[in-house]
Order: sequence, then C-alpha cells, then structure tokens
Amino acid sequence: MKTIVLNDGRKLPAIGLGTWKSTEEGEAYQAVRKALDIGYRHIDCAHIYGNEAEIGRAISDSISDGICSRDDLWITSKLWNNSHESERVLEACKFTLEQLNLDYLDLYLMHWPIAFRSDVMAPENANGFLSLEDVPLSETWGALLSLQEKGLSRSVGVSNFSARRLQEIIDSSGCAPAVNQVELHPFLPQRELFDFCQKQNIHLTAYSPLGSNDRPDVLKRPDEKPILDNDTIAAIANEHQTTPARVLIAWAVQRGTSVIPKSTNAERLAENLSASQLVLTETNMKQISQLETGLRYVNPVMWFGEESPYNEKDQWD
Repeated sequence: MKTIVLNDGRKLPAIGLGTWKSTEEGEAYQAVRKALDIGYRHIDCAHIYGNEAEIGRAISDSISDGICSRDDLWITSKLWNNSHESERVLEACKFTLEQLNLDYLDLYLMHWPIAFRSDVMAPENANGFLSLEDVPLSETWGALLSLQEKGLSRSVGVSNFSARRLQEIIDSSGCAPAVNQVELHPFLPQRELFDFCQKQNIHLTAYSPLGSNDRPDVLKRPDEKPILDNDTIAAIANEHQTTPARVLIAWAVQRGTSVIPKSTNAERLAENLSASQLVLTETNMKQISQLETGLRYVNPVMWFGEESPYNEKDQWD
C-alpha cells in the first residue's frame, strides 16, 4: 500500500475505509473486520457517526485474532462541533478513545470550523450555535495540539477547512495541520485549496470520492449528477477493464491525496483497496481534469442562513 509522509514525519496509508453512514447494528463491525482481514490498515472514524464502539470491538477482535497489530494501524477520528471549547476537547478525545478501546489515535481532526453549544448535537435554531467569536478556531486548534503533546493523538489536523481558515490557525499557532480532510472528486477537485495545501505541506484526504449516493436526503439536490454514472469515467473504466469506482480512487491516489471510500460490501471493499494498483494514463488524467463542475455533495446548508452565525460563502471561500 502506498503511504504519504505527513509534515510530522508519520506515514499515512493512501487508501482507507470510510465509516460514515455505517449505522445499522453490526454493519460497522463487519465492515472493519473484513477490511482489516483483506489488508486495509487505515480506518477513518468520527464521534458523530455513532459507531465507534462497534469499530473499537472490530479492531480489538482483529488484533486478538492476529490479523494485525496496533502498530500496523492508522486510526483517524474527529472532534464534533459541540466540543470546541478547550476544556471539552480533551474530554471528547478521551471518550472516543474509550469507545474505540485505544490508548491513542493516529490522527484527530477538528471535524468542521463550526461550533455548537455543548448540549447540542445538531442545531435546530440560532440558540444551538456558538460563533467563532465565542469559540475561536485558534482555541480549538490549540487544544488539539495539546492532545498531541500528551500523546493522545500522534498527529492532528482539520476537516472541511478552506485555505483562509487554514491560514488563520497557522497564524495563531505557528503550526500547520498534518491533514485537511475535505470532499474531493473530479467534479470538485478543489484546485486552489490543493495548491495552498501543497505549499503549506498540509496533506489532503479525500472524502466522498465516489459521490456518497447513500448520504442523508437533506444533503441531496434534485438536479445533482452521480459521478459514478459519468460517461468519461465510464469510458476510462472500460479502457482499463475495470470499474468507475476504481478509476475515481486511482485518480485521487495518483493526484497525491489519500482517499477513504466507504463500503460494507466485501467485494467492493476489495475492489476499492486494489485501486492503488491501477495506473491511469496522462491522457486519462487530462480527461478527468475537464470534469470539474463545482458540485458539492456534502454541503450542510441547514447550518447556514439567518438562524446561524455561519454562512455558506464564509465556509467554503
């Protein structure tokens, strides 16, 4: 498996297993068990996914069965928006470690540059939010850095951050995140953010690389086009006698990003992992580069607007 050397010297496996939306009882457990059995060593988690206890059992059982060792694994998790105050960051990280049955994380990310009240998981009105004046990103980022100093997470980073937000926390701390995990696929290649992160030595991890067709309806638009159904991707897949999913994952890896496709299907888990062996031609990469539309599959519009201190433009610009 190809690995990426982060700015702190640690090596991140280029292909991991995403666990968002693995919510049926036993689903995350079985997916992680199968993934580890066939060779995955990078598992991406988050508190808000609600399945870290199952994932923790799968990791523990796999280690007990001799499938892998803890040192082989790269386990990522994320700080939810209702734990941004510095005193809550440590508490949240310890809870995630308890759920995952781990002594440390390999990577802990600030999930969004958006803060909620501590008693709110998903705001229903303005009272559920905290503004970035109430809880500056610098405060939360400083608390994540302290987790790294304590050894609770060996690397720390962020998710869903624009270049402007990244620069804000770099300026406040003098320390760049190891990783910024964002939505990335040919419809949304994030070229400017990609260039900024390369200059700042921040690695990009691509989530929803296959278009996340099974995401919640509130995040869907009636006019959206599934990237897995794109004619250009299909033609390239046919050229290589492979699948559109493998083409999309190979594109992400060849571009220099890591990628965390989600699946609970044993055949597709193996297919996704094997995409690291697919080499796209220069012509293929140029063809894919022409697919950009700006379509964002994961855009939490319910957090923006008059009932929120946040707005869509500030989030992504």
